[in-house]
Amino acid sequence: MAARFTALRSRGQGYLEVRLPGSAFAVLALGFRGDAAVIHLFDAAEKSSLLVGDGTAAADAVARGPIMDDLAVFTGDCVVAVDRAWGLVRDFIRTGAPDELGEWREL
Repeated sequence: MAARFTALRSRGQGYLEVRLPGSAFAVLALGFRGDAAVIHLFDAAEKSSLLVGDGTAAADAVARGPIMDDLAVFTGDCVVAVDRAWGLVRDFIRTGAPDELGEWREL
């Protein structure tokens, strides 16, 4: 996954999904464009949440980032720096514990 992230980063944007062993579907998704990233959490109850931002963008700013093959619009209050986001994804892969990544806002 690190090689895939590096390749996408060299293009300036990308989208990755993380599936845990035994999981049929993605649990976490990282979409980024430039230095702005958004992390989605998909839980067993078929609901999704966004990780609360780290101040990389102003709360009322608008950021565009890839979700699958489309560009989606997000408010700055859910934008994190791409390097921090990649670190959080690696932590999630290691622990499988999304609650340890930060505060989540349900969609």
